[in-house]
Amino acid sequence: MSETRPHVLFSFGTLMDPKVQKTLFGQTVPSFPASLAGYTTRPLKITDPEVIAASGLDVHLTLERRIGAVVEGAVLHLTDRELAAADAYEVDDYIRRRVVLASGESAWAYLDAKPLRPSARIVIVGDSIAYGRCDPQGGWASHLASAHIAENETDHRVFNLAIPGITLADVSEQTPALLAPRRPDTLVVAAGINDSALPDGLAPIADALQNLAVAAHTHNARLVVLGPIWLDEERTSNYEGLCFNRERALALRASLRAWCDENHVDFVDMWEPLRAKPDLLLDGIHPTPTGHQALYRHLTAHTR
Repeated sequence: MSETRPHVLFSFGTLMDPKVQKTLFGQTVPSFPASLAGYTTRPLKITDPEVIAASGLDVHLTLERRIGAVVEGAVLHLTDRELAAADAYEVDDYIRRRVVLASGESAWAYLDAKPLRPSARIVIVGDSIAYGRCDPQGGWASHLASAHIAENETDHRVFNLAIPGITLADVSEQTPALLAPRRPDTLVVAAGINDSALPDGLAPIADALQNLAVAAHTHNARLVVLGPIWLDEERTSNYEGLCFNRERALALRASLRAWCDENHVDFVDMWEPLRAKPDLLLDGIHPTPTGHQALYRHLTAHTR
């Protein structure tokens, strides 16, 4: 009986090489020509001696976003064991994520491990912290936009669609209709702490994230989820009628991380930059301008 091959993996580099396949999988695997629109490639220096030995190359290719470009490659049909072997072969600069091929087929692909580094058009959704409340300069999202657009004013765009007071469930309902005119290749979901203050706020988290994942995938955009920031609960026991506390915020953080791990989605933990630094929070919840700068530095260190 033939092996079941449930996994479709798009390869644009050394995994298409029969020699590499035999080294990793013990045999060549079923492969078919395929292409990936909206991407181009750039060289990546490899230092892992085992990867170099398997491929015979110390420079591989990685993907970056470019409207109008197309990467030609192949889809490999893999077993669970072969997919695990491919994961082990790829160096830490790569991570396996979902893409939509030019044919409309969904497939795995190894993308840049830092999700904002290959981005061109970024959409940000979230609540008042992502909106930049309490910072006249627009908060961490504005710092990100300035740096990103400065890299390539012609092609780079950042659209901050965050709304103060919104919950993740509301974000998941409102975001899909907003994406098409902005043509994003990256959707950043800044999961604030409003959900944690509601009695049943954590219950719909998985459904909300799944809806956002579907919306992102529809546009072949990469989903990046940012966890909640640390809060000073001594000042947030009764904030505008809502009760924010660290225990529920940490439960939200854990739920987001678990969902992202299970679904191969990028999760960026935003808790540590402000942890135990109440002076960087204006009211116990919203960062000061200096707090937003700390969040921006942390975000870019892990994503760019």
